[in-house]
Amino acid sequence: MEIQEKDYADAYNKLQEKMDEYTDRDCLVAFSGGVDSSVLLKLACDRAKRKGTKVYAVTVQSELHPVGDLAVSRRVAEEIGAEHHVLKVHELQEAGIGENPVDRCYLCKKYLFGKVLKLAGKLGAEVILEGTNEDDLHVYRPGIRAVRELGLKSPLAEAGMNKEQVRRLASELSLSVAARPATPCLATRFPYGTALTLENMKRVEQAEGWFRSRGDGNVRVRVHGKIARLELDKRDFPALLNQREEAVSYLKSLGYAYVTLDLEGFRSGSMDISWKASI
Repeated sequence: MEIQEKDYADAYNKLQEKMDEYTDRDCLVAFSGGVDSSVLLKLACDRAKRKGTKVYAVTVQSELHPVGDLAVSRRVAEEIGAEHHVLKVHELQEAGIGENPVDRCYLCKKYLFGKVLKLAGKLGAEVILEGTNEDDLHVYRPGIRAVRELGLKSPLAEAGMNKEQVRRLASELSLSVAARPATPCLATRFPYGTALTLENMKRVEQAEGWFRSRGDGNVRVRVHGKIARLELDKRDFPALLNQREEAVSYLKSLGYAYVTLDLEGFRSGSMDISWKASI
Protein backbone atom coordinates (compact mmCIF):
# COMPACT_ATOMS: atom_id res chain seq x y z
CA MET A 1 0.00 0.00 0.00
CA GLU A 2 2.84 2.37 0.86
CA ILE A 3 4.48 1.69 -2.52
CA GLN A 4 1.23 2.47 -4.32
CA GLU A 5 0.84 5.70 -2.38
CA LYS A 6 4.41 6.71 -3.23
CA ASP A 7 3.83 5.91 -6.91
CA TYR A 8 0.71 8.06 -6.91
CA ALA A 9 2.45 10.90 -5.10
CA ASP A 10 5.38 10.80 -7.53
CA ALA A 11 3.10 10.81 -10.58
CA TYR A 12 0.92 13.53 -9.06
CA ASN A 13 3.90 15.79 -8.37
CA LYS A 14 5.33 15.28 -11.87
CA LEU A 15 1.93 16.07 -13.38
CA GLN A 16 1.69 19.30 -11.40
CA GLU A 17 5.13 20.33 -12.71
CA LYS A 18 4.13 19.57 -16.30
CA MET A 19 0.87 21.48 -16.01
CA ASP A 20 2.64 24.46 -14.45
CA GLU A 21 5.02 24.47 -17.40
CA TYR A 22 2.41 24.10 -20.12
CA THR A 23 0.02 26.73 -18.78
CA ASP A 24 2.63 29.49 -18.81
CA ARG A 25 1.26 30.12 -22.31
CA ASP A 26 -2.24 29.96 -23.78
CA CYS A 27 -3.09 26.31 -24.35
CA LEU A 28 -5.71 24.08 -25.90
CA VAL A 29 -6.95 20.81 -24.41
CA ALA A 30 -8.18 18.17 -26.85
CA PHE A 31 -11.26 17.43 -24.80
CA SER A 32 -13.42 14.32 -25.19
CA GLY A 33 -15.28 14.62 -21.90
CA GLY A 34 -13.63 11.41 -20.68
CA VAL A 35 -11.79 11.16 -17.38
CA ASP A 36 -8.28 11.74 -18.79
CA SER A 37 -8.96 14.93 -20.73
CA SER A 38 -11.29 16.19 -17.97
CA VAL A 39 -8.45 15.99 -15.43
CA LEU A 40 -6.18 17.92 -17.81
CA LEU A 41 -8.82 20.56 -18.46
CA LYS A 42 -9.55 21.06 -14.77
CA LEU A 43 -5.86 21.39 -13.86
CA ALA A 44 -5.19 23.71 -16.80
CA CYS A 45 -8.14 25.98 -16.04
CA ASP A 46 -7.24 26.26 -12.36
CA ARG A 47 -3.72 27.34 -13.25
CA ALA A 48 -4.76 29.68 -16.04
CA LYS A 49 -6.95 31.63 -13.63
CA ARG A 50 -3.95 32.30 -11.44
CA LYS A 51 -1.54 33.05 -14.27
CA GLY A 52 -3.81 35.09 -16.52
CA THR A 53 -3.36 32.75 -19.46
CA LYS A 54 -6.13 31.20 -21.55
CA VAL A 55 -7.32 27.61 -21.89
CA TYR A 56 -9.51 26.38 -24.71
CA ALA A 57 -11.36 23.07 -24.56
CA VAL A 58 -11.89 21.67 -28.05
CA THR A 59 -14.14 18.69 -28.65
CA VAL A 60 -14.14 16.97 -32.01
CA GLN A 61 -17.66 16.10 -33.10
CA SER A 62 -16.80 12.74 -34.57
CA GLU A 63 -18.82 10.34 -36.71
CA LEU A 64 -17.07 7.45 -34.98
CA HIS A 65 -18.18 8.22 -31.43
CA PRO A 66 -21.59 7.86 -29.76
CA VAL A 67 -23.73 10.97 -30.10
CA GLY A 68 -24.06 11.21 -26.31
CA ASP A 69 -20.33 11.85 -25.92
CA LEU A 70 -20.70 15.41 -27.19
CA ALA A 71 -23.41 16.18 -24.63
CA VAL A 72 -21.14 14.87 -21.87
CA SER A 73 -18.24 17.04 -23.03
CA ARG A 74 -20.46 20.13 -23.10
CA ARG A 75 -21.68 19.43 -19.58
CA VAL A 76 -18.24 18.79 -18.09
CA ALA A 77 -16.70 21.82 -19.79
CA GLU A 78 -19.47 23.93 -18.26
CA GLU A 79 -18.90 22.38 -14.83
CA ILE A 80 -15.20 23.23 -15.03
CA GLY A 81 -15.92 26.69 -16.41
CA ALA A 82 -13.88 26.25 -19.60
CA GLU A 83 -14.28 28.03 -22.91
CA HIS A 84 -15.56 25.21 -25.07
CA HIS A 85 -15.31 24.85 -28.85
CA VAL A 86 -16.78 22.04 -30.98
CA LEU A 87 -15.01 21.06 -34.17
CA LYS A 88 -17.13 19.06 -36.62
CA VAL A 89 -15.24 16.60 -38.81
CA HIS A 90 -15.92 13.87 -41.37
CA GLU A 91 -13.09 11.45 -40.74
CA LEU A 92 -14.75 8.40 -42.27
CA GLN A 93 -14.77 10.11 -45.66
CA GLU A 94 -11.60 12.20 -45.35
CA ALA A 95 -9.07 10.32 -43.20
CA GLY A 96 -8.62 7.23 -45.39
CA ILE A 97 -10.05 4.80 -42.83
CA GLY A 98 -13.11 3.48 -44.67
CA GLU A 99 -11.69 -0.05 -44.95
CA ASN A 100 -10.62 -0.11 -41.29
CA PRO A 101 -6.87 -0.58 -41.88
CA VAL A 102 -4.63 -1.72 -39.02
CA ASP A 103 -3.21 1.79 -38.79
CA ARG A 104 -6.71 3.31 -38.68
CA CYS A 105 -6.06 5.01 -35.36
CA TYR A 106 -2.89 6.66 -36.67
CA LEU A 107 -4.60 7.93 -39.83
CA CYS A 108 -7.62 9.15 -37.89
CA LYS A 109 -5.63 10.93 -35.17
CA LYS A 110 -3.36 12.54 -37.77
CA TYR A 111 -6.44 13.90 -39.53
CA LEU A 112 -8.28 14.98 -36.37
CA PHE A 113 -5.33 16.59 -34.62
CA GLY A 114 -4.37 18.31 -37.86
CA LYS A 115 -7.76 20.05 -37.68
CA VAL A 116 -7.21 20.84 -34.00
CA LEU A 117 -3.80 22.36 -34.79
CA LYS A 118 -5.36 24.71 -37.33
CA LEU A 119 -7.96 25.83 -34.80
CA ALA A 120 -5.26 26.31 -32.17
CA GLY A 121 -3.47 28.63 -34.56
CA LYS A 122 -6.61 30.72 -35.04
CA LEU A 123 -7.16 30.91 -31.28
CA GLY A 124 -3.55 31.73 -30.52
CA ALA A 125 -2.99 28.64 -28.37
CA GLU A 126 0.70 27.73 -28.37
CA VAL A 127 0.44 24.39 -26.57
CA ILE A 128 -1.95 21.49 -27.26
CA LEU A 129 -2.57 18.95 -24.50
CA GLU A 130 -4.12 15.52 -24.97
CA GLY A 131 -5.05 12.72 -22.62
CA THR A 132 -2.78 9.73 -23.32
CA ASN A 133 -1.91 8.10 -19.98
CA GLU A 134 0.85 5.71 -18.92
CA ASP A 135 -1.23 2.57 -19.55
CA ASP A 136 -1.82 3.61 -23.17
CA LEU A 137 1.91 3.39 -23.84
CA HIS A 138 1.92 -0.37 -23.21
CA VAL A 139 -0.85 -1.49 -25.60
CA TYR A 140 -1.47 -1.10 -29.33
CA ARG A 141 -2.19 2.61 -29.75
CA PRO A 142 -0.98 3.69 -33.21
CA GLY A 143 -2.61 7.08 -32.69
CA ILE A 144 0.19 7.96 -30.27
CA ARG A 145 2.55 8.17 -33.25
CA ALA A 146 0.40 10.94 -34.71
CA VAL A 147 0.40 12.75 -31.36
CA ARG A 148 4.20 12.74 -31.32
CA GLU A 149 4.61 13.67 -34.98
CA LEU A 150 2.37 16.71 -34.56
CA GLY A 151 4.08 17.89 -31.37
CA LEU A 152 1.15 17.56 -28.98
CA LYS A 153 1.86 17.21 -25.27
CA SER A 154 0.66 14.27 -23.15
CA PRO A 155 1.11 15.39 -19.51
CA LEU A 156 -0.43 12.27 -17.94
CA ALA A 157 1.89 9.92 -19.82
CA GLU A 158 4.85 12.22 -19.27
CA ALA A 159 4.18 12.09 -15.54
CA GLY A 160 3.82 8.29 -15.57
CA MET A 161 0.22 8.47 -14.34
CA ASN A 162 -1.82 5.36 -15.14
CA LYS A 163 -5.59 5.06 -15.56
CA GLU A 164 -6.28 4.00 -11.98
CA GLN A 165 -4.32 6.98 -10.70
CA VAL A 166 -6.08 9.34 -13.13
CA ARG A 167 -9.45 8.17 -11.83
CA ARG A 168 -8.31 8.73 -8.26
CA LEU A 169 -7.21 12.26 -9.11
CA ALA A 170 -10.48 12.92 -10.95
CA SER A 171 -12.36 11.89 -7.83
CA GLU A 172 -10.20 14.14 -5.65
CA LEU A 173 -10.97 17.00 -8.06
CA SER A 174 -14.71 16.22 -7.73
CA LEU A 175 -15.12 15.66 -11.46
CA SER A 176 -18.50 14.17 -12.36
CA VAL A 177 -16.89 11.80 -14.89
CA ALA A 178 -14.41 10.25 -12.44
CA ALA A 179 -16.03 6.82 -12.71
CA ARG A 180 -17.25 7.12 -16.29
CA PRO A 181 -16.38 4.03 -18.39
CA ALA A 182 -14.16 4.64 -21.41
CA THR A 183 -15.98 5.08 -24.72
CA PRO A 184 -13.49 4.46 -27.54
CA CYS A 185 -14.52 5.05 -31.13
CA LEU A 186 -17.08 2.72 -32.64
CA ALA A 187 -14.66 1.52 -35.31
CA THR A 188 -12.97 -0.57 -32.61
CA ARG A 189 -15.99 -2.89 -32.64
CA PHE A 190 -15.12 -4.27 -36.09
CA PRO A 191 -12.21 -6.47 -37.25
CA TYR A 192 -9.47 -4.77 -39.22
CA GLY A 193 -10.20 -4.95 -42.93
CA THR A 194 -13.97 -4.72 -42.42
CA ALA A 195 -15.50 -1.80 -44.33
CA LEU A 196 -16.80 0.82 -41.92
CA THR A 197 -20.21 2.37 -42.50
CA LEU A 198 -22.15 4.91 -40.49
CA GLU A 199 -25.14 2.56 -40.55
CA ASN A 200 -23.24 -0.32 -38.95
CA MET A 201 -21.63 1.91 -36.33
CA LYS A 202 -25.01 3.45 -35.49
CA ARG A 203 -26.34 -0.08 -34.95
CA VAL A 204 -23.52 -0.80 -32.50
CA GLU A 205 -24.23 2.47 -30.70
CA GLN A 206 -27.88 1.49 -30.32
CA ALA A 207 -26.97 -1.98 -29.10
CA GLU A 208 -24.51 -0.75 -26.48
CA GLY A 209 -26.92 1.98 -25.41
CA TRP A 210 -29.51 -0.69 -24.64
CA PHE A 211 -27.11 -2.41 -22.22
CA ARG A 212 -25.89 0.85 -20.67
CA SER A 213 -29.46 1.85 -19.90
CA ARG A 214 -29.58 -1.23 -17.67
CA GLY A 215 -26.26 -0.90 -15.87
CA ASP A 216 -23.15 1.20 -15.39
CA GLY A 217 -20.43 -1.30 -16.26
CA ASN A 218 -18.28 -1.68 -19.33
CA VAL A 219 -19.97 -3.00 -22.45
CA ARG A 220 -18.76 -3.63 -25.98
CA VAL A 221 -20.69 -5.15 -28.86
CA ARG A 222 -18.01 -6.55 -31.17
CA VAL A 223 -19.32 -7.34 -34.62
CA HIS A 224 -18.14 -10.27 -36.73
CA GLY A 225 -20.38 -10.27 -39.78
CA LYS A 226 -23.82 -11.21 -38.52
CA ILE A 227 -22.49 -12.17 -35.08
CA ALA A 228 -22.75 -9.77 -32.13
CA ARG A 229 -20.14 -10.77 -29.53
CA LEU A 230 -20.89 -9.21 -26.15
CA GLU A 231 -18.10 -8.16 -23.82
CA LEU A 232 -19.33 -7.23 -20.34
CA ASP A 233 -17.72 -6.99 -16.93
CA LYS A 234 -17.86 -10.49 -15.47
CA ARG A 235 -19.88 -9.27 -12.50
CA ASP A 236 -22.64 -8.36 -14.97
CA PHE A 237 -22.95 -11.88 -16.43
CA PRO A 238 -25.73 -13.02 -14.04
CA ALA A 239 -27.85 -9.94 -14.77
CA LEU A 240 -27.47 -10.51 -18.52
CA LEU A 241 -28.48 -14.15 -18.24
CA ASN A 242 -31.56 -13.15 -16.26
CA GLN A 243 -32.67 -10.98 -19.18
CA ARG A 244 -31.20 -13.21 -21.89
CA GLU A 245 -34.34 -13.50 -24.01
CA GLU A 246 -34.95 -9.75 -23.98
CA ALA A 247 -31.33 -9.01 -24.92
CA VAL A 248 -31.31 -11.54 -27.76
CA SER A 249 -34.61 -10.26 -29.09
CA TYR A 250 -33.41 -6.66 -29.13
CA LEU A 251 -30.09 -7.42 -30.82
CA LYS A 252 -31.81 -9.53 -33.45
CA SER A 253 -34.22 -6.67 -34.11
CA LEU A 254 -31.15 -4.60 -35.03
CA GLY A 255 -30.16 -7.16 -37.65
CA TYR A 256 -27.72 -9.47 -35.89
CA ALA A 257 -28.40 -13.13 -36.65
CA TYR A 258 -26.36 -14.57 -33.78
CA VAL A 259 -25.72 -13.28 -30.26
CA THR A 260 -22.83 -14.56 -28.15
CA LEU A 261 -21.40 -13.74 -24.72
CA ASP A 262 -17.61 -13.65 -24.55
CA LEU A 263 -16.71 -15.64 -21.44
CA GLU A 264 -13.43 -13.75 -21.02
CA GLY A 265 -15.48 -10.67 -20.25
CA PHE A 266 -14.68 -7.09 -21.14
CA ARG A 267 -11.12 -6.21 -22.11
CA SER A 268 -9.91 -3.18 -23.94
CA GLY A 269 -8.43 -3.73 -27.39
CA SER A 270 -9.70 -7.27 -27.89
CA MET A 271 -10.00 -6.69 -31.65
CA ASP A 272 -6.20 -6.33 -31.78
CA ILE A 273 -5.67 -9.94 -30.65
CA SER A 274 -6.44 -11.69 -33.94
CA TRP A 275 -4.41 -9.11 -35.86
CA LYS A 276 -1.37 -9.54 -33.63
CA ALA A 277 -1.64 -13.32 -33.93
CA SER A 278 -1.41 -13.06 -37.72
CA ILE A 279 1.89 -11.15 -37.80
